[in-house]
Amino acid sequence: MADVLESPALARTVALCLLAALCEGFDVQAAGVAAAGLRDEMRPSPQALSLFFSASGAGLLIGALIGGRASDIVGRKIVLAASIAAFGICSLLTSVAPDMLSLIGARFLTGLGLGGAMPNLVALAADASGPSRRSGSIAAAFIGMPLGAVVASLVVSAAPSEAWRLVFQLGGIAPLLVVPLIVRYLPSAPTTHEVPVAMTTRFTAMQGLFGDGRTATTLLLWASFLLIVLTLHLMLNWLPLLLMGRGLSNNHAALAQAAFNVGGAVTGLGVGTLLDSRWKRVAITISVVALPAILVMTAICPPWASLLFGLAFLLGGSIISEQVIVYAVVGTCYDIASRGTATGAAVAVGRVGSLVGPLVAGSLLAAGRSPAQVLVGVLPIVLGCGAIVAFLGWRKLAPATIST
Repeated sequence: MADVLESPALARTVALCLLAALCEGFDVQAAGVAAAGLRDEMRPSPQALSLFFSASGAGLLIGALIGGRASDIVGRKIVLAASIAAFGICSLLTSVAPDMLSLIGARFLTGLGLGGAMPNLVALAADASGPSRRSGSIAAAFIGMPLGAVVASLVVSAAPSEAWRLVFQLGGIAPLLVVPLIVRYLPSAPTTHEVPVAMTTRFTAMQGLFGDGRTATTLLLWASFLLIVLTLHLMLNWLPLLLMGRGLSNNHAALAQAAFNVGGAVTGLGVGTLLDSRWKRVAITISVVALPAILVMTAICPPWASLLFGLAFLLGGSIISEQVIVYAVVGTCYDIASRGTATGAAVAVGRVGSLVGPLVAGSLLAAGRSPAQVLVGVLPIVLGCGAIVAFLGWRKLAPATIST
């Protein structure tokens, strides 16, 4: 199969990847938006709640390494369908877990499936697109993540907090409905049997990541994924509770979380489109400058619901924009034979951030820090991440560096 698909097949690939990412985004967000109801029913300690948030991150790390590597060997379509089925089933198990220990275990298993899916979504969108459309295609597929999180937030805002298990039930049913569509309609991506460079040994996998002068790029990408995913998952899991600590009601906090994710989807798609144009450097600069400024404003502004809704929208947009930029760099810097492995490795490193981020917030709160102090405490991480993202985006997203 050619590396670049014809337009109808490209549209079908991106649409199905978006649908799968929608389910993944719903499941990733499920823990955060269900936290208030879970906390009221089970009364977990801050440390236990942090472990619940972080369990899926640990599974995501392992699942991304396995899923990304497997996609370069047996094919992206097979691995994607299996991963989506896995996190759907495990989300259903989460909905019936009777205590915190079983909830943590179920979320870990869910994370394995979630981690296997994400590298394949990005690699499929990149494989299907030509250089002039690759960043936009990756962004179009990826925005399903924040859109799915919006749906999860709206479900919680419309339901009583004691119905928190409904979130995990819906998060399990939807992926199982999507799997047959992927099996039936998603074009198969090339496997190692169809490309010249077969990534079938550890040595050749390492060569794909670090060979041909890619060592510095790979290490910087890993650092950027670690820092931006740490920030994202801290917000996904703790933002509703932090905003409630600043005076918002449970329903208003859920709506602010929805605004966070709508901002991510809208801005991420816009930035992805701009990355394929002559405005790429403007988009990159605005994204990295906006994030720390908006974070500080969210921490110090008056606790007015409408103002916090707007800031949550902008905060989500700035975080997802940086994530779209680094995913575009991954799609640009690695060829099709190693793209799945490279994406999986980057996602896995990022999942260390998803594991650490909720623990950082939980530790700060347990130490007596206020919600505003928690938000300001993230600032050094955001500044370091922005510097790396700006460097990679400016250096690696020029048209001459794009590989197919």
